[in-house]
Amino acid sequence: MPPFSTMRGFESSLPIALLRARQATAHKFKPHTDAAGLTQPQWRVIRALAAGEALDVATLAARCVLMQPSVSRLLKGLQDRSIIETVAGTDARRRLLRLTDEGQRLFDRIAVISEAVYRDIEAVYGREDLARLVEMLVRLREVAESLPDLPHEMPELS
Repeated sequence: MPPFSTMRGFESSLPIALLRARQATAHKFKPHTDAAGLTQPQWRVIRALAAGEALDVATLAARCVLMQPSVSRLLKGLQDRSIIETVAGTDARRRLLRLTDEGQRLFDRIAVISEAVYRDIEAVYGREDLARLVEMLVRLREVAESLPDLPHEMPELS
């Protein structure tokens, strides 16, 4: 087994770089969600529902990159605030959710500010570079999801 010193440096770690980029960018969007009394996971759910399609909890969890039990808990808060509502679907076992009119107005108000943050980032980072980065991150996710959980050639652990 190669010595530990051959491992890439901590600052070059892909998971650390992704976490730092996520933290730095999410921080730019946080003030306007905080001002609306929303957590960022709640905002992601509102944003996922803003397209107008009613979604079930499992689909919301997957789209919003949240654990299903977390989504179920935060949905109650959004329902209590009349931001989302349950709608009848073809399968009684699946609870479908959508934004209320109030929820849509909240989305519209926050989306304007969110887009201004995007424009600020694009102005410095570059619109094309940002679009390419998002495409590359989607591709990285697809590649990572297609790989086995363990390396093909697993080194022996002593």
